[in-house]
Amino acid sequence: MTTNPALARALAERDYNDPTPVQLAVLAPEASGRDLLVSAQTGSGKTVAYGLAMADTLLGTDERFGPATAPQALVVAPTRELALQVQREFEWLYAATGARIVSCVGGMDPRQEQRALSRGAHMVVGTPGRLRDHLERGRLDISAVRVVVLDEADEMLDLGFREDLQFILDATPPERRSLLFSATLPRGITMLAKRYQREALRIEVASAEGGHADIEYRAMRVVPKEIEHAVVNVLRFYDAPSAIVFCNTRETVRHLHATLQERQFSAVALSGELSQNERNSALQALRDGRARVCVATDVAARGIDLPSLGLVIHADLPNDAESLQHRSGRTGRAGRKGVSVLLVPPFRRRRTEDMLRGMGLTPAWSGPPTADEIRKLDHERMLRDPLLTDEPSEEDAAVARTLLEQQPAEHLVAALVRLYRAGLPSPEEVADPGEPRGRDRAAARGLGGPSGAGGGAWFRLNIGRRNKADPRWLLPLICRRGNVTRDDIGAIRIFDEETAFEVSAAALDRFSTSARKSDGSDVVIEPLPGGAPSSRPERPAPRWKGPQDKPGYDKPGQDRLGRGKPFRDKAAPGKGGHEPRAGKPPGRGPAERGPNAFAGKPAGKKPRRP
Repeated sequence: MTTNPALARALAERDYNDPTPVQLAVLAPEASGRDLLVSAQTGSGKTVAYGLAMADTLLGTDERFGPATAPQALVVAPTRELALQVQREFEWLYAATGARIVSCVGGMDPRQEQRALSRGAHMVVGTPGRLRDHLERGRLDISAVRVVVLDEADEMLDLGFREDLQFILDATPPERRSLLFSATLPRGITMLAKRYQREALRIEVASAEGGHADIEYRAMRVVPKEIEHAVVNVLRFYDAPSAIVFCNTRETVRHLHATLQERQFSAVALSGELSQNERNSALQALRDGRARVCVATDVAARGIDLPSLGLVIHADLPNDAESLQHRSGRTGRAGRKGVSVLLVPPFRRRRTEDMLRGMGLTPAWSGPPTADEIRKLDHERMLRDPLLTDEPSEEDAAVARTLLEQQPAEHLVAALVRLYRAGLPSPEEVADPGEPRGRDRAAARGLGGPSGAGGGAWFRLNIGRRNKADPRWLLPLICRRGNVTRDDIGAIRIFDEETAFEVSAAALDRFSTSARKSDGSDVVIEPLPGGAPSSRPERPAPRWKGPQDKPGYDKPGQDRLGRGKPFRDKAAPGKGGHEPRAGKPPGRGPAERGPNAFAGKPAGKKPRRP
């Protein structure tokens, strides 16, 4: 894979036996010593690729570097996370060469970086803004640089680093070698390459599948108010060693991170408002297994490489196909399989389908995982748990025999099940907005619908239309209080002060027992007297569309003079003011309207129009 013995040993220690397409392309004989313009998808192994491509220029056949003075290689990356990731990759790849690698990224102490640079470096890895700052202050000398690498150049241009890149490249020696890597090659990248590269070899290694071969895409229909519950169920359903949940704003990250922590998930947050040390700590917690879920904004979409990351959840849909690609590219890396789940509200479905179609993807559509599906998986996982399948030690077996002498076996097994479930976050009852509603849904569930013909029973809830009741959040509430699933609930009818709903006969006993228990809230569930609420009138709240819709107004189209405006004449005796008096225009005095015209009203006051 490489001709340098030191790097070859490092690759062998990491079991790099099968090079990726991009690694083969940059190490091909025709690419040796040349400027390269490489289009490669994220997760394709390009960091190791340009690390190997640099070796021939920096080391040749030597196995070690000389004393560290001015840097010989400069790598520019768009984000702090990616720059630090490159530094970590280079540290193991060049470990046997004695290379000194210094990082210069925003959010870190610049004085500490200055001291590291003053001690000398063979390679410098950094972000455009911080590198330019060191150059302008005279802390970084790149006059001896022999190789420059621009990693994810398209992202740097999108983030507005064009001027910084040009400043850095103008400060490098003109005879240096430049390697430009980008997921896409828009016009801005080609113009940059034309200006700063010499007869660059263009390499495109994006697969025909668009870099998605190892990623399974799933699109799940969700109710907008249940997105957080859907995230909980997706995490529980896939049970990946580590997962990333993407949100579009910092506020959403904070809220969802707190929610997951309350549900017993070991979660960390990652967003632009955190300091670099906080972000490094969060990533380290994911790497060493102290955390399994990362809730992040798109700042984490590039530069994070977690070997155990098997699941990406888009709690907020990305704005474009490129963001989706880079988010999803955190999983399915270097030949490993991964899953990317998009949570799609009904009003975003068409846009999502268009975006996926433009990427050449045909995802599997479904509703979110249900609580019953998760409980079934929990049962199967428990049976496969090493605590049950591994042979017990002598000490454990002795304790087990003692327990069996004191307690029945069934009681001990039940306690084991309780302990196993106690460590798992509870799944949520969620709805699938793609399911049939109303009578069709009740029929599909084997319920009797509003008539109660299926043998179920009706209950009432002390929440109604005045409390802004909505089936989208009432249904999960009912299921949680009654310890049932949404398949056990039939028709739901919302009134002004209460809500009536039907429970199937199969779940009636369980629901009645659980619903009687108080959960500390003011929500009360009790049987509905008289059965189905067919005789209970639904009183819709009044809806005023305009003055003409209020009582006391004539039909639209006529005013008192027949000129096209609604009116009300309070002077009409015995009529409640609903009809005009023929032949009498408005504005006449009381004497002309009759003695009873203003009966019961204070004298001298003009009657108000409604």
